Amino acid sequence: MKTATKQKILNFPLTKIILGLLLCFAAFIIAQQLVGKILDLTSLDKNYRNLIKGIIASSFVIFTYIFFYEKYERREIGEFSSKGLLKNILLGVLIGTTLQGLTILVIYFWGDFHIISVNPFSFIITPFAVAFSVAIFEETLLRGIIFRIVEVKFGSYISLLISAIIFGAVHLTNSDSSVISSICIGIVGFMFGASYIYSRSLWLPIAIHFSWNFVQSGIFGAITSGNEQTSSLFNTKISGAELITGGAFGPEGTIQAILFWLIVSIIFMVLITKQRKIIMPFWGK
Repeated sequence: MKTATKQKILNFPLTKIILGLLLCFAAFIIAQQLVGKILDLTSLDKNYRNLIKGIIASSFVIFTYIFFYEKYERREIGEFSSKGLLKNILLGVLIGTTLQGLTILVIYFWGDFHIISVNPFSFIITPFAVAFSVAIFEETLLRGIIFRIVEVKFGSYISLLISAIIFGAVHLTNSDSSVISSICIGIVGFMFGASYIYSRSLWLPIAIHFSWNFVQSGIFGAITSGNEQTSSLFNTKISGAELITGGAFGPEGTIQAILFWLIVSIIFMVLITKQRKIIMPFWGK
């Protein structure tokens, strides 16, 4: 193969996406397997083993991403920069926690939400580890790789649409998914993309993603995206109309979640438009 042709293939956006996805996915799985086997030999409590495994596997994904794209694209990886790290994490946690709190509040007033008992603090360790690792893994792959590379080639608007569709489609495979839950997840994906444009940092969508999932499952004991219920700080009973409670899919499948995520998406779009952070497609420049 000629050098020019080889370089053209390597510079093709789809090539960058596929190679990045494969490497980061492999890093996550291998780290989880290896660390898991080592930790199983220790006397550590299962909750703490899950926490350590999640932290190490997530770190491997970040390091793999930084190392690969730093060499591949020959640039400094600003999306994982420590500049503004605390600000982005605090803002993200505030947004995710507030949205989840409001969603549960609607269930409390118009559905049926009861706290049955309070569990020991150790009960939140596993859902914390799961929310932490899932947020880093999914945001690195979907926003760091797919969204970012598509945006460079086709612009922000097309990338926002594509990433929203992909994020919603991925969650269609979850148990008890519905049209409403798919719409909500799609809007969530859109908002994560918009938050990335606003900050140009993956730490913001990671923090929003993490706090939404953690508060949902680790604090309120609700089902997350149709997955199995985990241990949580509160043992709760949630019942009522599926439009308000999300049914077996959880609060992410509620009408109020769609409304809240849509409002935040609009706010981010207004901000990034005013601040001229939108990237236009190459043919529109």
